[in-house]
Amino acid sequence: MRLQLALNVKDLDAAVEFYSKMFDTKVNKRKPGYANFAIENPALKLVLFEVPDAPERLNHLGVEVFSDLDVVKATNRLKEAGMADLVEDEVTCCYAKSDKVWATEPDGMRWEWYRVLEDSPTFSGPSC
Repeated sequence: MRLQLALNVKDLDAAVEFYSKMFDTKVNKRKPGYANFAIENPALKLVLFEVPDAPERLNHLGVEVFSDLDVVKATNRLKEAGMADLVEDEVTCCYAKSDKVWATEPDGMRWEWYRVLEDSPTFSGPSC
């Protein structure tokens, strides 16, 4: 598992250059207005959305897991706690098809627990 940090950036090229150097790694996926890094050390999925007019720099937070069972466990745990806002199976978002569950913390920050199933040529979906 690794923590996901999704940021809104003004200039995607500048942000990709900065974070490539910051974490000494290459971009994992690069599409128009979007990039992500799958960083091994520290275990971090850094996602960049080019949104020049975004009122907030932080887009959302997440936890990427690597098995179906981990998504099911997170979904059940969040449902039992009354925290699951949205459950999505095989949804396309951010150029990937994923299974995920969303929760919103008390101050409004969105969190997702998700597993990427496969790459997709399409960016958006219901939760994007």
